[in-house]
Amino acid sequence: MNRVRDVRVRPDLLYVSSGWNVLITDVHGRVAGIGSQGFYAKNTRVLTRERITVDGEEPQAFTTAKVGAHALMSYAKLVDGETLPRRGVYLLVERFVGEGLRTRLTVQSYSDVKQHFDLGIELDADFSDTEEAESGTRQQHGQVVDSWDDRAKRMRLDYRHPQLQLAVTTTVETPGEVSYRDGILGVDLVVAPGSFVGLDLVTEPWIDGIRLPAPRATYAEPDDVAARARSRLRREFATLHSTNVDVATAWQSAVSDLASLALGERSGPTAPIAGLPIYQQIFGRDTLTTGWQSLLAGPTMLRDALLLNAEHIGRTIDDWRDEEPGKMVHQARHGPLSKLDINPFSGYYGDWSTSPDFLIFLGQYLAWTGDLDTVRHVLPAARQALDWLRRYADPDRDGFIEYETRSERGVKNQGWKYSATAIVDQDGVSVKNPIASSELQGYHYAALRYAALTFTACGDRVFAAQLVARAGRLRRRFHRTFWMPEHGCYAQALGPDKQQVRSVNSNDAQLLATGIVPSALASTVARRMLAPDMFSGWGMRTLSAEHPAYDPFSYHRGSVWPVEAGTLAIGLARYGCWDELHRIAEATFAAASLFEGHRLPEVLSGLPRDDAHPHPGVYPDSCSPQAWSASAIIAIIQSLLVLRPVAPLRTIVVDPHLPQWLPDFTIEGVHVGTATFDLAVRRTRNGGATVKARGDHVTVVHQPTLQSRRR
Repeated sequence: MNRVRDVRVRPDLLYVSSGWNVLITDVHGRVAGIGSQGFYAKNTRVLTRERITVDGEEPQAFTTAKVGAHALMSYAKLVDGETLPRRGVYLLVERFVGEGLRTRLTVQSYSDVKQHFDLGIELDADFSDTEEAESGTRQQHGQVVDSWDDRAKRMRLDYRHPQLQLAVTTTVETPGEVSYRDGILGVDLVVAPGSFVGLDLVTEPWIDGIRLPAPRATYAEPDDVAARARSRLRREFATLHSTNVDVATAWQSAVSDLASLALGERSGPTAPIAGLPIYQQIFGRDTLTTGWQSLLAGPTMLRDALLLNAEHIGRTIDDWRDEEPGKMVHQARHGPLSKLDINPFSGYYGDWSTSPDFLIFLGQYLAWTGDLDTVRHVLPAARQALDWLRRYADPDRDGFIEYETRSERGVKNQGWKYSATAIVDQDGVSVKNPIASSELQGYHYAALRYAALTFTACGDRVFAAQLVARAGRLRRRFHRTFWMPEHGCYAQALGPDKQQVRSVNSNDAQLLATGIVPSALASTVARRMLAPDMFSGWGMRTLSAEHPAYDPFSYHRGSVWPVEAGTLAIGLARYGCWDELHRIAEATFAAASLFEGHRLPEVLSGLPRDDAHPHPGVYPDSCSPQAWSASAIIAIIQSLLVLRPVAPLRTIVVDPHLPQWLPDFTIEGVHVGTATFDLAVRRTRNGGATVKARGDHVTVVHQPTLQSRRR
């Protein structure tokens, strides 16, 4: 097979970001007003065009590159430098994203004569919502009015809409004169021989009367909440070294991307956005899953995700938002469509997975950190989530949680596969709501188990015992109802008629991870998930390739999600399914090696890994970087170690099984409780491994999981 490298996702765009804000340009670094290009602040496009001309012509950059997470720079030629006497003149365009945007223009002359240039800057804005810009369909309308303050050298664009307060100002910081005509700024530049001149365009959004300041022109992190969160994560995250370069590079890319995606929300600053360029908002489930899968690299991201989700917990019954008391938020965003209530996403609760996930990952966080202060702080939210599961999540009281959409603009499917056509029956027909999807039952089971751990640690042992008993009853009931012996896996869901939705799909990966699968059947389920119709060679398909609704480029009907590889790996490690674990790990690292920077995108296609398909391609609107694709890399390494922390005892329990292609790795800076240490892992001839800890004292215990011993 031909070796493919450096595949780019969204190859026609570049984007840099900070917190809630993102700048999207073409590959030459231009903001030309085409497609989704522009500068976005809090899900609002406040700049659609920043067209720069020199002597009436738009310079063509001959090199453009991102610098860190928040900056972009381009070089363009103004005068040919190959002529003699020397005349070369070049334009450097630097862009820095913080809460606002700073564009620095520098004309550098290597000429031996004075040079004159007429610089033009054309600015425009449409104040569209991120959703509108991405889809190209406008749902709200207002008039954009421009004005010019000659003394301040400042252009202002105001959005005249009766229900929105939106504007953006651009100030030209230059000692020279600035002209203004028909929305175009003009500056005469005179460059002495061998010298340079420059100016800054300082773009600052005004949202609800609040100015969002532009950052300084520096490649160092800007001084804001998001930047400080990124710096903290970079200092905290563990590093990995290995003789397998693909594994080491994928880890480094993953932790770098996770740090760059810090949301900067003050109640949970290091909690991540879902991905770039379009998911700069709070997704409750995504922040929690990413933090959980990243625990081996560091615990702060999960801590802040727990705090953030506890703050956004549902408090009332609101059909428009699919909100109920104790239900965790699905997504929260700031754009015009949400502010105008054209959609309910300023705070939308149409997801059944976030509440149980919160309980699962709270227990995981406690096991890794022993941080009872944080646990007690969010314990009221944990009680509310449990109460929601008991009172609202199972409306017909049949023992299974099932979702129904009440909002007229809400999300139809409210399990982890949330696209409108994700749940299909064996004939390829979309299943009507209400739906009890299989993975939600596994989440519920694990939530009860981990909540029992949390409440035991906080002193409420009676309540904890009740939760364990509920979990046991659910586990037995689930297997009887969902198991499909002829397929060797579980039904995707129960439909509104309480009959099995008999579609072979990837939900069983989630079930293995939760521990709801009986140990005696784990190998059967694992083999089914890696059978040829489910396993593409690059990962596990969301739906069997033999299903009538299979589409390799769909969102949830045959595509491959790297986040599920991380979850599946944790489940396979739980049950000791080593062959399958090594196959999914190899596939994931091989897929990462295809992409620029070893960066896994949001969704791969489900095309097979064969000579006819040198690389699988991606879902057309994939994000990259994507937080929980990055975290999957870390989760797979943890799975190969089968690492289970016991923070109060300063102990880690391991049962490492390394494949031949990964003979060794060292992780520096692992955090368990108050201990920080390095782990040196070396494969032995039998496929096991030695694990040695260096640094703060921590006890390493080699012991299989209970469920792997029961197989």
